[in-house]
Amino acid sequence: IERLSEGEQCVCDLTGMLDTTQSRLSFHLKALKDAGILMDRREGRWVYYALNAEVIEEVEQFVSSLKAHSRRLRRASKCCD
Repeated sequence: IERLSEGEQCVCDLTGMLDTTQSRLSFHLKALKDAGILMDRREGRWVYYALNAEVIEEVEQFVSSLKAHSRRLRRASKCCD
């Protein structure tokens, strides 16, 4: 995901960057695509992946709301101090 935050990447390039096999990487990329986190496009025999910006934004908003909720809970929980 970190590599894809830099922009769209071809599976062949990601394989070299991450020092893994194409089959292993493709398995994980497919799982992320099925979860909606990634989008793909085909160009000839190559597949290019990119982050799904809408989903990433939703995840960031969700995590921010969890952080805010956690801070409120810590402030409200003074019984154990």
